[in-house]
Amino acid sequence: MVTVRTGNEIKFHLAIDAAMQHMPGMRLAILLLLAGLTACSGKKDAPPPPLTVSIAAPLQRVVTDWDEYVGRFEAIQDADVTSRVAGQVTAIGFRPGVEVGTGQMLFQIDPRPYRAALAQAQADLMRARAEVAKAQTELNRAAELRKYQAVSQEEFESKVAALRSAEADRAADAAAVDSRQLDLGFTTIRAPVSGRVSDKRVALGDYVTPGQTLLTRVVSTNPIWFSFEGAESFYLKYIRQAQEGERKSSRYAPNPVEIQLADETGYKWRGRMTFVDNAIDTNSGTIRAHAEVANPNGFLVPGMFGRARLLGSGTYKALLVPDEAIVTDQARKLVYVVDKDKKVAARVISTGPMVEGLRVIRDGLAPTEKVIIDGLARIQPGMPVNPKLVKITPRAQDNLPDSVPAQAPAASDVKTAN
Repeated sequence: MVTVRTGNEIKFHLAIDAAMQHMPGMRLAILLLLAGLTACSGKKDAPPPPLTVSIAAPLQRVVTDWDEYVGRFEAIQDADVTSRVAGQVTAIGFRPGVEVGTGQMLFQIDPRPYRAALAQAQADLMRARAEVAKAQTELNRAAELRKYQAVSQEEFESKVAALRSAEADRAADAAAVDSRQLDLGFTTIRAPVSGRVSDKRVALGDYVTPGQTLLTRVVSTNPIWFSFEGAESFYLKYIRQAQEGERKSSRYAPNPVEIQLADETGYKWRGRMTFVDNAIDTNSGTIRAHAEVANPNGFLVPGMFGRARLLGSGTYKALLVPDEAIVTDQARKLVYVVDKDKKVAARVISTGPMVEGLRVIRDGLAPTEKVIIDGLARIQPGMPVNPKLVKITPRAQDNLPDSVPAQAPAASDVKTAN
């Protein structure tokens, strides 16, 4: 390569050569000075190439929101068993902790005093019936004599009053017999509902007091309720959805519910909403609700913990992106996209639940935009990048149930896990 120098540069180099010939000691210093001048006069380093990032179009899906709640199972029928008569326990007819049917004998109270009281009442009733028959005969005789003016009006009216009094006594004695029969029947204490019985709280020979001594407890198991409390914000959302025709209110429609137990990874238990309370608790700002769940094998028991998801919306179109593509900026959530000039741009988004292992983007992102998937820590809005197009694929199987809230199946169609 030929280097062309100006006249001044030639004179400068001639002067340097002459100085170096007369002063050899300065040769090294001059060479270093020339190297520094050459470096300063050279061109600046070229800028680094744009950062390479992976971009992808979001997946498009039609999804349904499911709101999550925590709650516990409750028995629909929960009965504390007490005695309606006083006496000693003479028999126990069940094994604690097992299923019993409606009307099954649980306890026997000594029936002998009540049997004797019934016999006494029956005897009183027989006497009252005899008195009625006697009074009726006397009234009939007085009526015949009255035709011949052989009985005064006062005496005749007295016979009528005697008959009415005897009939009243007969009615009272008949009621006493019914009462004694009830007392005798109450000495056999039976299961008020079908379900699972607790342990016995009394032993043979114990004396029980009516309505006070707890004997045992029976809870129904099939079906069973799953009870939970929802925040006021969710309640308002559901009401507005019902007004707009997007989703029927669970107060009137059997919206589907899926439940996961503490040791389960999936939502295997299915039920239907049957109750929403009529007021919001002012202390907690929540409203009570429960769903009915089929439990034919008695696996679910009252008090068991569960996590439920309730149908939370109608169907809508949503975009799906990986969670790692979403950046949190204080109270906002962002994704970065690459514009037509291959520069980074930020999009403020609102997110939804996870579907197929990806995060739902409800709004803030266009379906045609390309989202930056990696390298988020090194990019800033306006920065040029070298985009590399990739494809987003589902990361998990979609385990959300398909549901049309306006045509929810009847409670009889509910399926349950075995």
